[in-house]
Amino acid sequence: MKKHSSEDISNRTMVPILALDLHYEYLNELKAAFADMKKVNKISTQFTWNQENLKIEERIKDEVVLITDLNLNIVFASNRIKRMTGYYEEEVLGKTPKIFQGPETCKFVLNEIREAIELKVPFKKTIQNYKKDGRSYKCSVDATPVYNLKGEISHFIAFEKEDKSA
Repeated sequence: MKKHSSEDISNRTMVPILALDLHYEYLNELKAAFADMKKVNKISTQFTWNQENLKIEERIKDEVVLITDLNLNIVFASNRIKRMTGYYEEEVLGKTPKIFQGPETCKFVLNEIREAIELKVPFKKTIQNYKKDGRSYKCSVDATPVYNLKGEISHFIAFEKEDKSA
């Protein structure tokens, strides 16, 4: 029978512990995404959204989801908002997405976004945003108006992620 050194044994026992940490983190992310979907479904049901083309369930796991009312006040922010911006959902609720803007945010892109919102059309833009601690980041925004079953716009939804290219 082959004898193992204590170093061999300790190396073998470390792998499962690391695996458990990763598993735990993954489970927490799944729980957060599930909780987020429950909140989105509550809003969707309350305002009788037509969710057919939104693909929220697919995207909520990998992207920040922001929902605003027609006055652009944030009514929902997914748990991933903390990781991307440093803000908790409670800190951004009732505020507008301007909370993420700062001195280097491009006015031209802001005007294009404003125009798309006024025209009530979807848009995809990358904008310079700011985290709670003041650091800037490039944010890729994919936003669209949300219609209820009567065909009226009730909210805007944005799927956001940090753009790490360039």
